Amino acid sequence: MGRGDRAEAAVAERERDERLAAIYAEHFDFVWRSSLSLGAAEAEAEDIAQDVFLVVRRRLPDYDPSRPIRPWLFGIVRRVAKDRRRSATRAKRRLRLLPADSARGSDNPDPEQTAARSEATDFVEAFLATLDESRRSIFVLSEAEGLSGTEIAEALGINRNTVYTRLRATRQLFAQAIEKRRQ
Repeated sequence: MGRGDRAEAAVAERERDERLAAIYAEHFDFVWRSSLSLGAAEAEAEDIAQDVFLVVRRRLPDYDPSRPIRPWLFGIVRRVAKDRRRSATRAKRRLRLLPADSARGSDNPDPEQTAARSEATDFVEAFLATLDESRRSIFVLSEAEGLSGTEIAEALGINRNTVYTRLRATRQLFAQAIEKRRQ
């Protein structure tokens, strides 16, 4: 490799790193939330996000910038989270066994609000746990992340009509779960 080739390679690598930094800054929160929505423990979500961006760095030359980036990122998140699911589930169980922090200050929310929020979170997590991975991903990407059916289809590698069919059925199941809870 000649001096000119090395210089070109260095410039290309610097440009790739600049693109990665911009993608990281803009989409880290999305990647982090997506890993949580796929069942990762909060303690592991940042590690998953870091692993995702290592994959993004390696695969960035393969990314087609004419396509939306979030579905591409979600596909990577899904694969990384799936690889870590077993250890993440164990970590989540361990975290739930920890006692509540008793050293909270007076600036914390009302205990009733905290309990209601915790109860609602547990309800949604329990509902999500009843879904297969595909339905769970579709529901979370649509309802929590606001992705379109087309973006979800691209991220999951499935037909757009399948996304809409599964989303409609999952929304009905969620409404039924809410109604059952009210009774």
